[in-house]
Amino acid sequence: MNAPQVAPSPIHDSPTEWVRDHIDRYVKTDGADGHDWNGVPCCLVTTKGRKSGRWVRSALIYGRDGDDVVLIASKGGAPENPLWLENMAENADVWLQVGTDKYWATARVVDPTSEAALRGRLWDTMKAIWPSYDEYQTKAGSRVIPVVVLTRR
Repeated sequence: MNAPQVAPSPIHDSPTEWVRDHIDRYVKTDGADGHDWNGVPCCLVTTKGRKSGRWVRSALIYGRDGDDVVLIASKGGAPENPLWLENMAENADVWLQVGTDKYWATARVVDPTSEAALRGRLWDTMKAIWPSYDEYQTKAGSRVIPVVVLTRR
């Protein structure tokens, strides 16, 4: 039998108030309030800050590809990547909570060139969950919005 997974400590929540409120409800109810956000599934992803070294938690829309969790690093179509993705680039080990399930995962960005078919399939999966992703890609201009796969360790 596997030993229980232990979360990093301490964890700092997003500085954005509405995201922090969402995270607080998610944590206090073990996902009962917060897993479903505006009709879409959300998970909590904790990354290690590439500059600060602090563990920072974000609430993100997710999808599934088999046992893997899929994220879109859209930042609402901003021209730059979200900080959580920049943190993953430095440290691919992330703490993940999906509903009541909490575990360590390894993050990787799907290569848009060598894995174009996989990226397209995952993008379509995520677009079915949150149709605005196509609009975000248009707003992002030349930035190809990354698709991220989180695999349980």
